[in-house]
Amino acid sequence: MKTKMQLFGSVLLLGILTTALVPLLDARAPVPKSTRLDWPQWRGPNHDNVSTETGLLKSWPESGPKLLWTATEAGLGYSGPAIVGDRLYTLGSDQSNDFVVAFDTQNGKKLWSTTIGTFVQNGWGGGPRSTPSVDGDHVYALSSSGQLACLTSDKGKRVWSESLTKNLGGGKPNWNYSESPLVDGNQVICTPGGSRGTMAALDKRTGRVLWRSKQLTDPAGYSSAVPFTVGGVRQYAQLTMKGVAGVAAKDGRLLWYYPNKKYRTAVIPSPIVYENSVYAVAGYGAGAVLLNLTPSGKGIKAEQLYDEDAMRLMNNKHEGVVRVGDYVYGWSDNGGWTCQEWKTGKKMWQSRKLGRGAITCADGMLYCYSEDKGTCVLVPASSDGWEEKGRFTIPQHSEQRSRRGGVWTHPVVANGKLYLRDQELIFCYEVK
Repeated sequence: MKTKMQLFGSVLLLGILTTALVPLLDARAPVPKSTRLDWPQWRGPNHDNVSTETGLLKSWPESGPKLLWTATEAGLGYSGPAIVGDRLYTLGSDQSNDFVVAFDTQNGKKLWSTTIGTFVQNGWGGGPRSTPSVDGDHVYALSSSGQLACLTSDKGKRVWSESLTKNLGGGKPNWNYSESPLVDGNQVICTPGGSRGTMAALDKRTGRVLWRSKQLTDPAGYSSAVPFTVGGVRQYAQLTMKGVAGVAAKDGRLLWYYPNKKYRTAVIPSPIVYENSVYAVAGYGAGAVLLNLTPSGKGIKAEQLYDEDAMRLMNNKHEGVVRVGDYVYGWSDNGGWTCQEWKTGKKMWQSRKLGRGAITCADGMLYCYSEDKGTCVLVPASSDGWEEKGRFTIPQHSEQRSRRGGVWTHPVVANGKLYLRDQELIFCYEVK
């Protein structure tokens, strides 16, 4: 017969083994905070649309990665997901109001929904285009009508709300506000546009206006600001309907400005900032520019590096681009999927094996998501050429999408999962 000490040892060993096996048996178990790789805002934690996650699939089976769940209550719109822990936050509309909605990332269950602004229709499909930003216990979101709101992340309770048009004197762009708010320190950065200052900083706790960029009064575009530091000065790079600008994070002072007469119709993609350079791209014939920034007196000098051929190569409307190492990848109306050398703008390769679409990068792989059928293709981020490692199409499509609209929400990879959206439908795939 076993002694009490032997029985205790057996029970203890069994408990240790069970604890170790549970995460292996349940692939959907919550990810410990210490090992999470969240996506808390538009274009991810580093504002570059490149995840630092590793250990992801390098190829997919013929049917694609495993579909874990489908949510059907995201509402109309093209908002992307912001993911923190076991919560996914996005924006949608019911054709009366825009709302922020939260889902459980383990099963796709809707947790709460809070109205933040009125629904605004346009010829390419109504609904919000902005992605929420999650900062600690709060979520910051912008409706298509220009209502900026701060909500609690647990239950969606409203903390404060501010109108970019009524209270900040902004001028709503033709296709409505699409910017994703930027939370930087104690500030929330937004772009109302207009004579009172193109950009504004609000106190994230109260919504009180801290500064306006009074030296920059361009009309607002559809891009989202990116924070960075040059010459020891913290600043924000932003595209307007007239050019590319950098304003001081401390007081909104204009530090540098690059006017672009080619900007027209819609200026959408967010700039990419790397070291002392800013890459800005737009569609409708505008193309791409690479600006080298150097301190000059009390300001900063912006010098154009690309020649005309390099500028014309990447013509990107709203699909976005990513920088991986020494190269930029994305869709161009001038040649299809394109790899461009960062420093010189030189064309490395182009491919039309997939139609126009949005892009993200994780673990050295490009996730390309087409706007026509919602087909997602996995391609290594390489300057050698387009080499598919798998493709699949989402299993169903929204019946509420405008006939003129496409599958425009950008793909996101976070904590081993790939998230794809088509209006009210959100699909979650296992890619770890």
